[in-house]
Amino acid sequence: MMEDPRFPSRTLPKASLPPARLLPIVHLVPCVPKLADQFCNAIGVLQQCAPPASFSNIQTAINKDQPSNPTEEYAQLFAALIARTAKDVDVLIDSLPSEESTAALQAASLRQLEEENQEAAARLEEVVYRGDMLLEKIQSALADIAQSQLRTRSGAPSQATPPES
Repeated sequence: MMEDPRFPSRTLPKASLPPARLLPIVHLVPCVPKLADQFCNAIGVLQQCAPPASFSNIQTAINKDQPSNPTEEYAQLFAALIARTAKDVDVLIDSLPSEESTAALQAASLRQLEEENQEAAARLEEVVYRGDMLLEKIQSALADIAQSQLRTRSGAPSQATPPES
């Protein structure tokens, strides 16, 4: 516990990271007010910019020669913002652990991953061992070739070496 400098007799709990299963919730929390703000802003701007209309005489035909209405641009902008935030919320909700995901299931999944990791490590060790053996054979063959070339250049009679099996 840390001591609060303003209140020496009181102590504050140490800050800690939330458990991994709560991390999606931490990201989800700010999205909900953000979505509410976008809805409120959209409604406010649309109310401010909307032209007055009488309900007794509704015009059904739109004059195509008129310049585009800024209200339509606002509607498209806010629709895009709201859709993007809603998509973010959906992704975060989908990433939350399901109710079936109990500690026992998570432990079993972890054990399975550890077993797969051990099997992969054993395969890797075998491949590395075979690679080392092949490297030794190649180095031995290169040494034999180098010795043969040296003997040939020095004019010494070469001795036939028995082939390796």
